[in-house]
Amino acid sequence: MKKILLLFLYVTIVIGKPFFQQSSIFPLQDKHVHGSSIVETSNGDLLACWFYGSGERTANDVLIKGSRLRNGNNKWDDVFEMADTPNLPDCNPVLWIDNNDKLWLFWIAVRANRWENSILRYRTSVNYLSEGEPQWNWQDDIILQPGEKFSETIQSAFEKHVDEPMWAEYALPYSKLILDASKDPEKRQKGWMTRIHPLSLESGRVLLPLYSDGYNISLIAISDDNGKNWKASSPIVGLGPIQPSLVEKKNGHIIAYMRDSGNDPKRILKSISKDKGETWSFATDTKIPNPSSSVEVLQLKNGNWIMACNDTESNRNQMAILLSFNEGKSWDVKKYVGKYDENSGITLSYPSLIQSSDGRIHLTYSLKENKGKTIQHVIFNEDWIKKK
Repeated sequence: MKKILLLFLYVTIVIGKPFFQQSSIFPLQDKHVHGSSIVETSNGDLLACWFYGSGERTANDVLIKGSRLRNGNNKWDDVFEMADTPNLPDCNPVLWIDNNDKLWLFWIAVRANRWENSILRYRTSVNYLSEGEPQWNWQDDIILQPGEKFSETIQSAFEKHVDEPMWAEYALPYSKLILDASKDPEKRQKGWMTRIHPLSLESGRVLLPLYSDGYNISLIAISDDNGKNWKASSPIVGLGPIQPSLVEKKNGHIIAYMRDSGNDPKRILKSISKDKGETWSFATDTKIPNPSSSVEVLQLKNGNWIMACNDTESNRNQMAILLSFNEGKSWDVKKYVGKYDENSGITLSYPSLIQSSDGRIHLTYSLKENKGKTIQHVIFNEDWIKKK
């Protein structure tokens, strides 16, 4: 009994101590590196990936690269290739490990150098614990087929929620342009892009958040058979809600927090699904500023929520971690993993969040300095966020 009590006291002290550590996965690069994603494997290793090349959608040499941080090490392994579609830019990779311990890599291959022509791709691996690149055993494309209801939902949402004036006598309103495009079956099937981790529900349903720069809205790819088949949810409609990050409330409702690619003032946008991701409310502003930059929200093992975001209206010069004790009703605590003068030329963006089996939180994000670009890896715990 005495030994058990001492062990409890030791664990309490260790867990209760604020912890923060930050490092670069690789040295600063001249080429573009962006859009990272991170997962923990069953043996405690961390895998991270990002896209790398001469640019983004306009550079055909862009490919997906990755690295591994072995359990117990403090230095990431040498960078390796994760995916490369010949003569097409590969962007926006997302790593995910399903309930069967299968590793998934989702990403997009950009056709004709236009986001709206992107192909949604994935590959899987069951042999990824060894050194170097995972051994991929399957690859395919995900082709969603939103039906006529897609267009009807957009029209209904715009009629009910959008009151926009004509911005020129001969120009069509924004909503009219989007609505017309939504009636085209070919356009509806292409250009859906990844950015944030999927959400797994208790039922086994998987929700893969997607967005379209063509439509400037989002939707969810839904699978009820472990990723064998995917269907499209109803669209998440609003004025620029893209790159959704999903979190489930205790009552089963799912909240999507999104980048604001619409009108000023820029705010993180929010939509709610009450039917396991099938349909979504019109996206509305939260109180959190957003400079049209990606966010990610994560439910911790104790039920609290954290959000990684750029909490400014116009620059990506600071990366904040917000903490909520009440499922997003309020975000009462804020801490910065990096904060620079807006004229410094330093940007921090596109966060990816997980909580590892030891309870610590891992964040990767894109860092751009005058000397180059890299992907940062941050490890911290909830007590670090709370510490004043």
